[in-house]
Amino acid sequence: MSDEVKFTGRCLCGAVKAEIVGAPKWSSHCHCPSCQKATSAAFATYVGFERTAVRFPADEPKMYRSSPGVKRRFCGACGSPVSFEGEAWPGEIHFHALFLDQAREFEPEAHIYVKSRMPWVELSDHLPTFRKFDEEGEG
Repeated sequence: MSDEVKFTGRCLCGAVKAEIVGAPKWSSHCHCPSCQKATSAAFATYVGFERTAVRFPADEPKMYRSSPGVKRRFCGACGSPVSFEGEAWPGEIHFHALFLDQAREFEPEAHIYVKSRMPWVELSDHLPTFRKFDEEGEG
């Protein structure tokens, strides 16, 4: 893997910055209750990368273990959500899409955990939907 930075990210105040030297693995919207609470939003949009492709050249984000096997990272100064890491995805880090400076480049590929979708969220983008994390799409 090349050490050339391909993507960058920063929190609202700029204290936490990320440099990523690898390509994204995927991008999706997550509607699970944990992501809803962590972001105070109807869903969170993530972009997944190999953890080894990421470095934090400024302040390290703070970490909160939101549930067994899950680490959520955020800026300790401004509180901006930064990333998600879960045992179900070993070796990956999932950045909140808009933490990344190139967010427009990461078009989501699916809606995950739609069984918890807020009833006032209309999914009209024709992306595949999944009721949970570990099942086939609903179509």
